[in-house]
Amino acid sequence: MGQTLLSNHRMARIIALGDRKNPAVLTPCMIVGNEDALRIPEQMAPFIHEQDNSELPGSLRIHSRLPLAIPFEGNGPDWSIRLPHVLPPSMQDADYKQGSNDGPMLVVTWQKLCHDPKLVDPDLKPQIVVLLDARQLAEHPGRLASALLILRSRFSSSLIWCPAISGPDNLALLTWMGVDVHDMARTIQCEANELLLTSSGPRHPETSLSEEVSRDAHVRIWREELANVKQAIREGRLRELVEQRVLSSPRMVEHLRYHDAMACEEKTHSTLSVVVPTGQALRAHSASSLNDPEVLDWVNFMRRDYLPPESRKEVLVLLPCSQRKPYRDSRSHRRFREAMGNTSAHEVMVTSPLGLVPRDVEMIWPAAHYDVPTTGEWTEDEKVRINDVLSSLIERCNYRLIVNHSGLEFDFLSGIEVINTRASDSATSKEALERLRDAMSQACEKYDIGRQSNSQRLLEEFKSVARRQMRNDSWMNGLEVVGKPPQWKLAKSGVQMAQWLPERGSLSLTKAALPLLFENNSLPAIELISGIEWKGDVFSSNLLRFDSDIKKGGDLLVLQDGELRGMARASIASWAWPDSPGRLARGHHRL
Repeated sequence: MGQTLLSNHRMARIIALGDRKNPAVLTPCMIVGNEDALRIPEQMAPFIHEQDNSELPGSLRIHSRLPLAIPFEGNGPDWSIRLPHVLPPSMQDADYKQGSNDGPMLVVTWQKLCHDPKLVDPDLKPQIVVLLDARQLAEHPGRLASALLILRSRFSSSLIWCPAISGPDNLALLTWMGVDVHDMARTIQCEANELLLTSSGPRHPETSLSEEVSRDAHVRIWREELANVKQAIREGRLRELVEQRVLSSPRMVEHLRYHDAMACEEKTHSTLSVVVPTGQALRAHSASSLNDPEVLDWVNFMRRDYLPPESRKEVLVLLPCSQRKPYRDSRSHRRFREAMGNTSAHEVMVTSPLGLVPRDVEMIWPAAHYDVPTTGEWTEDEKVRINDVLSSLIERCNYRLIVNHSGLEFDFLSGIEVINTRASDSATSKEALERLRDAMSQACEKYDIGRQSNSQRLLEEFKSVARRQMRNDSWMNGLEVVGKPPQWKLAKSGVQMAQWLPERGSLSLTKAALPLLFENNSLPAIELISGIEWKGDVFSSNLLRFDSDIKKGGDLLVLQDGELRGMARASIASWAWPDSPGRLARGHHRL
């Protein structure tokens, strides 16, 4: 079956099925029974399923309504398989032998996931995976999320279908969790009960508006939600749509929470992005956003790994966030910095849902891209996160003085000098700014933190960016900042090594920098198959191996026969690289 990856957002993706030059259909899509094939357009539902239980074991057939299989001359593919006996998920310890299942259609149950060693065979490459007991797993806390995370990570190129659980209400959520194909089982059940299954869940039709329960009405609802989900994937805002939709059901909220918790584990950290397209935002509009893996990845970075620039370890200044990002472009923060003067104090913004955002990394994803409603009030969960992250930072950095201009009180601060400059005034009031000015004047004198040159400050900030977006900043030793704002340049002995691109929130590396990056192991690496000539981008067909810590948007070193050949920029995260149906990385530099 012809497949081309067009767009992805975390584990959700749009795959073009059929001829790459003229695809027949895009996922997420639907699968229907024969009775619905005449009512639902092929572009919505390219697959038909037929199940025969007249003899045991039963059989399942899936065939295409469109030419999706090479050479694209007739409708295809056409898959058939004998169905295994399904045990209840509660009997996961029972190793029930389900027989061989290694063709283009892979049928999986919870028992098979728990016991079948063949599932880890790298030669097992199904075109579609059917999670046969998805409906039962959805009733057991965490089981559905766990199964989908395993399947999506293991079979990154395969389509996934979870029979009998999809609907317009959970289409966004299931797509977010990695499901590509959806059926009408719940819709048919609602019709039998004279209900409409909408994007907000089942409801009775509104007769005053001439609504009626019909297959055509349901097809219109499905069409609209499929369009919503596809557009959200393209625009990088599927998470926002998911958080809207799950509020219609407590069970869907549970599924999202379990999926978030599991996706934050180290083994799947590479589902995240390191650099995002211009205009993409992280919209933290609900309490669920606190558990977004992208948010928690930043929080864990602040808890465990972040270290301030070398010259800024004496005095910590806590400042409130601003609605405008990056903060330094806001009116309030210009006033803060004017009052503080050009010191070597460590400025850190107190915010939600990220907890803390240091000034030196405020220009990168997601710190420069998040959007959160501001009321001036903090929830208890937000306070707990801020306190947790701040205490970890203070314990690691051993500041000698904290100037607190955030407006929050921190009872856990003991054994360290704290100056509160807000009192009951607003952050930008004349009185508060004057207290901030006085506090920083005293700090400069007492701790000899004085003024810092602009070039030194910028170099330290770029090193902080490198420590977050790369493996280390070792390659930057001996570099100096030159040029003019906002696109500052980094050079060594007069040779340009990188340029700061504020619109990307990252450093654009030159060819000259590649040997330094290679010598210092500063970037993840991939290796091409020996003997091939690398002319274009990186695909699974010309790839020998790759590092596991590749994030979407990140730079990669390209090797061949152990030698440096150039650099590429990851189009998708490394979890999805095995046999991915599309470009893995875009070629950026060739030596």
